[in-house]
Amino acid sequence: MEFFNSALGRNITFVRPAYFIISGFTGIPNVKFYYVFVFFVYIVSVVGNIAVMTVISLDHDLRTPKYIAVFNLAFTDLFGSSALVPKVLDTFLFNHHYIPYNDCLTYMFFCYSCLSMQALNLVALSYDRLIAIIFPLHYQVKVTHRFMFSLIASFWVFVITVTLIAAGLLTRLSYCQSVIINSYFCDHGQIYKLACNDKTPNIVIGRLLPLVILWIPLAFILCTYLYIGYALSKVATVQERVKAFKTCTAHLSLVTIYFIPILVTFTLSAKIHPNARIINLSLTSVIPPMLNPVIYVLQTQEIKVSVKKLLRIRKQSKITVKRVKMTISV
Repeated sequence: MEFFNSALGRNITFVRPAYFIISGFTGIPNVKFYYVFVFFVYIVSVVGNIAVMTVISLDHDLRTPKYIAVFNLAFTDLFGSSALVPKVLDTFLFNHHYIPYNDCLTYMFFCYSCLSMQALNLVALSYDRLIAIIFPLHYQVKVTHRFMFSLIASFWVFVITVTLIAAGLLTRLSYCQSVIINSYFCDHGQIYKLACNDKTPNIVIGRLLPLVILWIPLAFILCTYLYIGYALSKVATVQERVKAFKTCTAHLSLVTIYFIPILVTFTLSAKIHPNARIINLSLTSVIPPMLNPVIYVLQTQEIKVSVKKLLRIRKQSKITVKRVKMTISV
């Protein structure tokens, strides 16, 4: 707080606009069809993630440390999509491009918190796979419910703290010229670039965030799988290696569809066209939340077994109800 309020002692007045204007795409005809596509992706994402959360909640066999992380991933996807997509649709389909200053910072906070948490969720799942494959006899001791809850909670605290710092630093900027944000939402980098006073702390946090939220988690995940591959090559047969890696295919798919597009965008942000940046970032924000539940249902044996079991129980309960009704009518 002392850092944020340091300007008070120097009698500096910050010029804050009443609102920002979110520009979105420029020069693309019939762009509203793209946002209609985003809407349908969002619907699939909501249905899929609610389904995954429901299955995990109803099946006691899935109440394991691993599925605590999977449940949190589905919750983060659902929450993040719901924080972003409805506002995007309201902005561009109904031409509400103006957004109040405080609302914009709040919007940015929720979007960045969920986007960052997705990466840390993948870290938690990679650690789970590491212990399950390399130390299977110690898995029940090392990866407990308490440990996974604590890990997920600490990630949330970290993400919220870092995002609050980024949002807080924006409040010490003055905006004396343009208030047009060249993005599809209240994008941190595009907001601080509009400032006309010293924005060095914002530039620093803008470069630090991708390192802490993206590059370090990705490095941890890659090191995890390199170690898994090395360990399996020393002690396992070919069949055992294939069997072990099959348990990782869902997680590796999630890592690929999340990290590659977003890292390309952040690495080449200064070189790619603003429209290409918006497409890449928007698809990165909505496609992984849609695909994550599909991947886990199709590639995770426990989820498939659980879904079949729940459907069987529901079918049997319907048959029982019908029989009871027939007995009563007779």
